[in-house]
This record gives sequence, structure tokens and C-alpha cells, in this order.
Amino acid sequence: MSGILVNLVIQVIAGVIGGNGIGAAVKDASLGPIGNSITGAIGGGLGGQLLQALIPALAGAAGGDLDLGSLVAGVIGGGASGAVLTAIVGAVKNQMA
Repeated sequence: MSGILVNLVIQVIAGVIGGNGIGAAVKDASLGPIGNSITGAIGGGLGGQLLQALIPALAGAAGGDLDLGSLVAGVIGGGASGAVLTAIVGAVKNQMA
């Protein structure tokens, strides 16, 4: 498995955790367990990849190798962006209702 694919999987998993975490913490932004997981996974994957494109050091020093720094950055970036997207989608859904 290449380093890029491993980072993407880590970001998606962290996004699911972040999405469910923000859904549990902020009941008004919750989309339910499945909705939180889906939006968290999308946010984690897209947000994590966007952060790696903007800050190349997060992808690893030479060619996307796996190291502790890139794994931690993937977890933090994926979790945070999954939580943010879930909160945004939840807030928009509540405003429309």
C-alpha cells in the first residue's frame, strides 16, 4: 500500500471520528450517526488532502513517505475537517428546517 493511500484511509477514519464527535457534542449540528459518519468521512478525506496540497511538509519529506509526522498530521487534519464539515452541514440543515 502506498503512503498516499494509507494517509487517505487515516484521514477518512479520523474524519468519521471527528464528525461523530462534533455530532455528539453539538446536538443541534447532529445529522444522526450515519449522517455524521458520511459527512465526517467526506470532510476528512477532502480536507486532509487539501491540507497536504497546501502544506507539502504534511505529506512527508520526500515523496509522500510514511513517517510519524505525516500520520499525526493526517489524523489531526482529517479529524478537524470532518468535524467542521459535519458542523456546517448540520447548521445548514437546521436553518432550512
